[in-house]
Amino acid sequence: MRMEIRYASHPNEVKQFETERLRREFVIESLFVPDKLTLVYSHVDRFIVGGVVPVQKEVALEADPKEIGADTFLERREVGIINLGGQGRISVDGTDYVLESKDCLYIGLGAKQISFASLNASSPAKFYLNSTPAHKPYPTAKTGQADAFNVHLGAIDNSNERTIYRYIHEKGIQSCQLVMGLTQLEKGNMWNTMPAHTHNRRSEVYLYFNLPEDGVVFHLMGEPRETRHVVVRNEQAVISPSWSIHSGVGTSNYIFIWGMAGENQVFEDMDGVDMNELK
Repeated sequence: MRMEIRYASHPNEVKQFETERLRREFVIESLFVPDKLTLVYSHVDRFIVGGVVPVQKEVALEADPKEIGADTFLERREVGIINLGGQGRISVDGTDYVLESKDCLYIGLGAKQISFASLNASSPAKFYLNSTPAHKPYPTAKTGQADAFNVHLGAIDNSNERTIYRYIHEKGIQSCQLVMGLTQLEKGNMWNTMPAHTHNRRSEVYLYFNLPEDGVVFHLMGEPRETRHVVVRNEQAVISPSWSIHSGVGTSNYIFIWGMAGENQVFEDMDGVDMNELK
C-alpha cells in the first residue's frame, strides 16, 4: 500500500497558514478504515502514524518498499501499537498476542511478518500504531493499563484531573527511541497539557479518542508567542513538531494517546512555557 507523505514546516512559515493549510500539514483526519491499513509518513523525525480495523479479514503490516527503503516494514524500524476497540490479535512472526482495549504491544527492529485480526467481527479491534527508525532490536513486549507506570495529576478546579499511563519508556517497555502511552481525563475535566511546554529534542503525535460524535477538542499548537488552533474530532491525530506547544481543551473529557520520537527518551525533558508567555 502507499503512504501519505507529510513534510516538515518551519515555524516562520506556519505563522502564515490559514485553517485549511494547518489541517493539511498537521491533522490526520482518517486513520481507521475497515479491513485496510492506513499509514501517514511524517518527515518530522521520520515518524509513521497508522491505523487498522480488521473486520472481515486479517490485515498485514506492510508498505511500499520504495517509500520506506526496505523490503519489510520493520527492517529499519520499531513500532508501538495500542488497541482502541474490541479484542484483537497481532501475529508477530508466528507468535500471537491478544490485546484488550487500551493494551499496548511493542515490536522491535527485524520482525518480518506482522498481521492484525479481530476476535469478534461485530466488535472489531481498532489498532493505532506509531513507528520510528531503530538502530538495534528489542524484544516484542505487551502491557496494559493495570501494569503501566502511571501518575495521577491535576484537579477539577483546573479542569485537568487526569492519569498518565506510560507504556513504552525508559523504565517500562524498552525501545530505541519511541516513547508511547496514553492520558485519560476524569469526568468533568477538559484540559490537557496546560501549562504548555515544548521539547526541542523530540517531536510528538497526539491521537484523541473516546469523544462523543458531536464532541471536539480545540488543539493548541504553534510557538508559544504565535499560537494557533485546529479543531480535532474523535479518533483524529495531530502531528506536533518539536518547536510547537501541544495542548487542548475539549467539549467533554476524553483520552489521548501520545507518541514521541527524537534525541532522547526522558519523559520529563521538556521546556515549560509560563502562562504569561502565551499569545
